[in-house]
Amino acid sequence: MNRITPKQLRILTVALSTRGFGFAVTEGRKTIIECGGRAAAGDKNAQSLVKIRKLVDFYRPGVLVLQDVTAKGSRRAPRIKLLNQQVIEEVRKRNIKVSLISGKQLRILLLGDEKGTKQEMAEMLAKDFPDELASRLPPKRRPWTSEDCRMDIFDAVALAVAFEMSDK
Repeated sequence: MNRITPKQLRILTVALSTRGFGFAVTEGRKTIIECGGRAAAGDKNAQSLVKIRKLVDFYRPGVLVLQDVTAKGSRRAPRIKLLNQQVIEEVRKRNIKVSLISGKQLRILLLGDEKGTKQEMAEMLAKDFPDELASRLPPKRRPWTSEDCRMDIFDAVALAVAFEMSDK
């Protein structure tokens, strides 16, 4: 007897940053198809938008998950807020569902504590996805250093995991 299983929802998550963005493509709670980061220079918004379009065209997600940059307590640069809105408009034109998760929701869902750190989330994700993420885990950030560009990947995977944990 052949079993027919429903197709898993393909999720594309994008974590926008000052350097470009991190992304993750997942199906189901424990399957990362692809994750990585993309850098942008010059007109960062235009370059990022083109690269996100390519990811959407290639992976054809059922839903795009972004951080809610308009949530109370969010401290994102105006350029990132604008880019976030441009990405939302672009994928909605393609009839792709958009889900927004605030930083506070993300920390509560993953760590159970709204005061948790990105490093704690990254370490938890590296344990949950050792093959995909353990080798990419950046060292703990020092107060005088910039955030490691690999952290964008962990932000994107965290959004995917949080989306799967939430009610959708």
